[in-house]
Amino acid sequence: MRILGLDYGTKTTGVAVSDPFGLTAQGLEIIRRTDEFNIKPTIARIKELCEEYKVEKIVLGYPKNMDNSEGERCEQTKKFKQKLEGNLRLPVELWDERLSTVSAENMLISADMSRQKRKKVIDKVASTIILQNYLDANPNKTSI
Repeated sequence: MRILGLDYGTKTTGVAVSDPFGLTAQGLEIIRRTDEFNIKPTIARIKELCEEYKVEKIVLGYPKNMDNSEGERCEQTKKFKQKLEGNLRLPVELWDERLSTVSAENMLISADMSRQKRKKVIDKVASTIILQNYLDANPNKTSI
């Protein structure tokens, strides 16, 4: 069963996909938006990816605050989740993404990647970390 991992932000959405066995996550792409309120093209691209990879579930990064409270980004993420479920007819599970971007940044810094190059891939790497953390925590939910 393939699972799509998403790191949803105001201007970009990082996308990762699991292997068919649900063991590993691979970064796919970053979907960019010029208007943060127009998410129709983002949803359309996610739908294309779900069809291409025969995705059965989506894991959506949930940006809780470090004190476990929920802020404005959580509300926007919940609205995005509802739109995904309504348009794609797939289950969407929220997954705590705290520190995923920090982990991605540290990983890219340790790979000696320049700031400019990091900026271009950070959301894709963060989506991969979100999905891999989900797969590691739920091995029985993803096996065939």
